[in-house]
Amino acid sequence: MKDTEYGGYYPGLIGKITEVHAVYYNAHWGFDVSFETQVGSELSDFLIEFDANRDGLWVAKRNGMFAGSVAIDGRHAESEGARLRWFIVVPVFQGLGIGKNLISRACKFCKHQRYPKVYLWTFEGLDAARFLYEEKNFRLCEEHEVDQWGQHIREQKFELVL
Repeated sequence: MKDTEYGGYYPGLIGKITEVHAVYYNAHWGFDVSFETQVGSELSDFLIEFDANRDGLWVAKRNGMFAGSVAIDGRHAESEGARLRWFIVVPVFQGLGIGKNLISRACKFCKHQRYPKVYLWTFEGLDAARFLYEEKNFRLCEEHEVDQWGQHIREQKFELVL
């Protein structure tokens, strides 16, 4: 199998990242259409305002197929921290080190930008992702129950002080 390639935006990527999130989180967590529309809308806004001096987007491809993504939204980095978003690895490509590589690239970018901290929102139950975050020294700093995306979840905020 060919090595994984890493790059940035390409035509169709907004739809691909949105699709992979929507399909995965519907199949495994029962998330409804509100999740898909939120991902698509917020990702679109992020890319419209994308500034390579402030933001980052990394895409993994394996044999030319979308394998995963992660982004750093630096719009509020100085006041709130940089936000890690849209991290996902397509299930067939999980366990190959792609997720670890994507998170490493995002953290390295934040350190290079001298951002004071990086944070992300997730929810309880995504144990493999949580392992990757904690391996990079992200720490759980907030959690609460919420009804969203058609489900009741325990939302969690992780932070990494740089």
